[in-house]
Amino acid sequence: MLHLKEKEKTKKACVNFLAYIGRGFLSFLQSCGKSALFLKKTVFCGLTRPYYGKQIRKQLMEIGFYSLPVIGLTSIFTGIVLALQSYTGFSRFSAQGALPTLVVLCVTRELGPVIAALMFSGRVGATIAAEIATMKVTEQIDALSTLSTCVYRYLYWPRILAGLLTLPLLVFIADVLGVFGGFLIAVYQLGFNAEQYLKRTVEFLTFEDVSFGLIKAAFFGVTTALMGCYQGANAKDGAAGVGRATMNAVVYSSIAVMFLDYLLTTILFHK
Repeated sequence: MLHLKEKEKTKKACVNFLAYIGRGFLSFLQSCGKSALFLKKTVFCGLTRPYYGKQIRKQLMEIGFYSLPVIGLTSIFTGIVLALQSYTGFSRFSAQGALPTLVVLCVTRELGPVIAALMFSGRVGATIAAEIATMKVTEQIDALSTLSTCVYRYLYWPRILAGLLTLPLLVFIADVLGVFGGFLIAVYQLGFNAEQYLKRTVEFLTFEDVSFGLIKAAFFGVTTALMGCYQGANAKDGAAGVGRATMNAVVYSSIAVMFLDYLLTTILFHK
């Protein structure tokens, strides 16, 4: 009798666990659908008049220009560490000459876009979510709607457009700085000849390596801004809701960046 009760209890626990997984998966799918509809409505409203050029210029500065220092510093040290680690590995096989090619391809194809996007999501995604969530819980968004202002056109579209336009530019700068960081450490610490290093850097680099990385950056920028806007627009429960929306924006945008990175890498680089 006790054995049967234990089996029933174990079976019930398994069913509850599977139900929990199922609810989480369905909730994830629901969030994806709502985010897609949110983006669709934002784009549709943003492409119609009025365009709020002042808001767009402001977001280009806030989102793009002010993100440059943190992304630039991160990229330089990424290139430095990549060069050091690669040199250590290549020296075991006497293949140190491949270091310049590896650094430039890794930075332009993968590390530049991904690391810049993760730093972008940490700074920009959190900022957007906190701003919009605060406006949501203090009923400022409701006030804008009362004044016949389309919040999708006035609040969300400038931020998403700024993410689309600025992150590819930031990633291009990050690529240059990352390669420059590898060049510095290779020439002044590892003993490479500067002229030969630069020659090997551009020898195997193609236009597609850079352009495909920038395409990935455009998707990452839209995703990060979208997560910040969507989470902020759906915030509730006062200050706790603002913190929760900010955390969710950073976490979800970071996960989305990694998933999109895999998807786009498969599509662009493995034809």
